[in-house]
Parts: sequence; structure tokens; C-alpha cells
Amino acid sequence: MDISGSINAILGELMMGKYMLCGKKIVTVSHLGTIENGAVVVEEGKIIDVGTWDRLEKKYPAIKLIDCSDFVITPSLVDCHTHLLEFAPTSLYPDAPINHFVAGKELLFDALSSGITALGEQICGHPQCDFSVNDYRNAIKDMPIDISFATTSISIGFDELTHFSALTQSKSIDRKTLNDLSLVRLIAQASDYPGENIFINATPANFTANEVPRAGEIVYTLEELKKIVDIYHQSGKQIGTHVAGEEAIDMALEAGFDVLHHAHGISDALIEKVSEQKVRVVATPIGGTHLMPNSPGDILKLMDNKIPVSISTDSYLPPFQGTSWLPFQDTELKGPKELMLIAQPAMHLLKKQHYNENEILAVLTANPAEILGKEKHFGKIEVGMEANLLVAEGIPGLEITDVEKIKKVFYKGQQVVNRI
Repeated sequence: MDISGSINAILGELMMGKYMLCGKKIVTVSHLGTIENGAVVVEEGKIIDVGTWDRLEKKYPAIKLIDCSDFVITPSLVDCHTHLLEFAPTSLYPDAPINHFVAGKELLFDALSSGITALGEQICGHPQCDFSVNDYRNAIKDMPIDISFATTSISIGFDELTHFSALTQSKSIDRKTLNDLSLVRLIAQASDYPGENIFINATPANFTANEVPRAGEIVYTLEELKKIVDIYHQSGKQIGTHVAGEEAIDMALEAGFDVLHHAHGISDALIEKVSEQKVRVVATPIGGTHLMPNSPGDILKLMDNKIPVSISTDSYLPPFQGTSWLPFQDTELKGPKELMLIAQPAMHLLKKQHYNENEILAVLTANPAEILGKEKHFGKIEVGMEANLLVAEGIPGLEITDVEKIKKVFYKGQQVVNRI
């Protein structure tokens, strides 16, 4: 036996960041399904092999082993609709512009600690924060988390509707400017993915009902929506929208939107139309519009109609009052650590309806990764994907909701959270 050669091989593997992670089972959310007593081989941040521990230990006898055989391995979580960097710091802290990004980074680490390694962040324009989308991009460059930015315009349902946009920043704009197609084109060009690029309905945001009496009011005409959608599509971009209520959802579908965020109040007939048009839905069971949010039954209907559903937090939000599926007894703002908790009722219902654990976990992994346009990078455990992984006491959302039960988080192969 060539001992020096074996030592050199081991040293070489360690230098390349090559290792094997084994678990009692791997829920891959891919064509591989669930692998009992499985293992994942990682090299330079990418998954290079997946299979049973018996097979892979023979194939890679000298590899560094991270033994997590008491735990479940899954893809890390993806929250494709958040407001962590723009609105959350001013909502949660006595924020001042000089400290805004300090607070934002703390919130990003909370997300990472909750098993979330990818986010879809909305930049809408904020009256207190005169930052550009590039300011946000530059502020998080060193963070071990993947962030896609949706540049948007926003309408808030005060007595007099108030409008902002990502490009006009802290300066409010009037309705004419909101529909200025040259501004729309610039917003489209700056956007990374189809977030809530426009608000068809005025939003209540985090204000109380008496402060936003016009929340839910439809802001655009159908012809205006069609022109905006055309601009995005001509720019080679998909477009998403904040939308709720049957009339507004029908307008969004007629105008050709690619992604519906919220879609609260959707009817069975509109669900069929969404399916026919291959439109995707980002469900927010905690709230986010003027209407009752997506119930577990709503999400089941969408899934039964072959609509890829992503469940998201819309962080930070107060829980919508009057729901039967949310466990919250307070109105405090909820964030990333509640993602598994708000998803669990729908995930349990899907299990009762005989969806398998890979299909169910996709609502927190593969489906939101596709919304972000990153489906070839993460959201599944298969060869060639980035090694964004969780080691946990159970399947996130389906079996566990406590972030403390997430024991390890890997981002591009690097361990970034460790609770063991």
C-alpha cells in the first residue's frame, strides 16, 4: 500500500474543500427522491455525487467525512418574497440611515440562522431611506447568502394614495409618473426576478386598517397593465405583481403577468386560468394584502391544479387577524424564523392528501428557487447544484418548525451555521 500516496490524496481533497456529508436520510427534492442512509459529496462548493452511504463510502474511501447520521439532510430554504433590507430595519429598530445596513445585515443573519440561504428582496422606494438598489447590492456583497432583488413601484392605501418606486427612492411620485413607460422600462431593466414589480392593489403595508382606508383599491387599468407587461417582456424579463381579489387577479391574468404574489381571494375558476396560463404563485399565508391570506386549502387547490406554489414570509409582517391556521396570538411583526411555522399547516394538509415529502418540501426550496431564476443553482440536491444544504432533526416545515432544530447550514459548501 502506498501510504504517502494516500496521505497526499487526503490532503489534496481537504485543500479542494472536498468532503462527504452523510445523514439518516436525504430529501433531495429532485428526481432522486428520498434516499435512506444517504450521503452527499461536495467539492469546491458544488455537489458532485449523491447516493447511499454504502455506495459512496466505497467510491470515496479517503474523503473527509462529516457524520450527521442522526439527522435529515435537505436543500436549504428559499424565501422568495421579503422586505428585510429596505422596510424591516425601520419597522423593527429606531433606525437612522447611518445604521440602516447594520440592522439589515443582522436580519440577513437571522434568515441564515433559520436555514434560509437565498432570498428574493423587494426594493420599492422608502420615504425615510434614500438608497438605490445598487446601495443595497453593495451593502450585502460579503454576506454568505444569495439575494435577488426585485425593483418595484409601490402604492400605499392612505386617504390619498401614495406611490414610490425603486428608482425614485425616497421621493414620492404621482400616478402619472407611476405609469411613465420610460420609468417602467428602467425599473424592469434593474430587476433581477419577477417579484412584486408593481402593486395592482394598493397595499396596507404594516399600517393599521384605519390608517390605510384605500388598501385593496385597484391602481391601474387593464390597458396600463398590458403596456407594463409588454415592456418587461420586450426587455427579456418576467414580471410579477402584488395582487388580491378576483377582479384584480383576473386583470393580472388578462395582462399576461408571469408570477402572482399573494393572490389572496383567488376563486376556483381563476385557479384554473392560472394553471392554463402556466402562471406561478407565491403564497403568503401570514398576510400581506387587504384580504384573508392563503389558507392551507387554497394552497392545496393550487397544487392540485399543477401550479408551482412557493410559500414565503413577506417579512416583516404582522399576522393577519382572524385566520384559523396561524398559531400567533399577537400582532408583532414576524420574520424569517417563522417561515417553517407559517408553511406547516399547508404542508401537513398536502401530506394528508398524499403528496410525498419531496413534492411538499419543494414549496420552500425548488419552487421559490425557480421564481428567482436560480433553479439550476440551488433548491435541490443533485449533481452540479450548489451545496446549499441543511442538517436538521426533521424535514423543515413538515416535521420541524423550531429553528434550533436546524443543526447545520451549508452555503456553497461552506458551513455557515452550526448548532451541534
